[in-house]
Amino acid sequence: MRKKLTVLVVASVAVTALAGCGDSEDNGEHEMRSATNGDEFNDADVDFATDMIQHHAQALQMVDLTMGRNLDPAMSQLSEAIRMAQAPEIELMTDWLTAWEQPIPETVRDHANAHGDGDMTMDPDMPGMMSTEQMAELEAAKGDAFQQMWLEMMIEHHEGAIEMANAQQSDGTFAPAAELADSIEVSQQEEIDTMERLLGS
Repeated sequence: MRKKLTVLVVASVAVTALAGCGDSEDNGEHEMRSATNGDEFNDADVDFATDMIQHHAQALQMVDLTMGRNLDPAMSQLSEAIRMAQAPEIELMTDWLTAWEQPIPETVRDHANAHGDGDMTMDPDMPGMMSTEQMAELEAAKGDAFQQMWLEMMIEHHEGAIEMANAQQSDGTFAPAAELADSIEVSQQEEIDTMERLLGS
C-alpha cells in the first residue's frame, strides 16, 4: 500500500510540473498567425507595425513643422532625409497590416486610413512620443529656439524608435519586420549622432 501511495505521489508531482511548464511556455510565447498571402507572423509583429506607423507619423509631423522656416542647411537636409526614409516605411508597414487583415491605425498626420469612429488609438506611453502640449510648443517656437527644441525632441523620438525596434527583434518572427527593425536601429542612431553634433556646434 505504501509503495502504491508513493507511486501516486510521484506521478501527481510529475503531472503538476508538466502542467506548470506548459503554462510557462504559453505565457512566454506570442501567438503565431498565418496570412492568406503566406506571411507567418505573431502578435509582436502586429504591435511593431501598428505602433511604428504612429511613431513615424509623428516624426513626419515634426518634419512638416520645419517647412517654410529659415533653418541651418544641415538641419534642412536632415529633416528631408527623415521624410524620405520614414514615409516609405509607413507604406510598407501599412501593406503588412493590410495583408494580415489587421486594422490600420489612425495617426496624427493622416486620417485617411483610419478605422472606427475617428478616435486616436495612439498609446501615450509609446517610447519617445511627444505630447500634444510639446508639439504645440514646438510649433510656436521661433528661430534658433525652434531648431534646438526640434533637435532635442527628435533625438528623444529616435531613441524611442530604437527601443521599439529592439523589442521587435526580441519578440517578433516576421523576417521583413526584423530587417526593418535593424535598419531603423542603424539609420536612426546615425541621425542621432548627427543631431547631437548639430546641437554641439
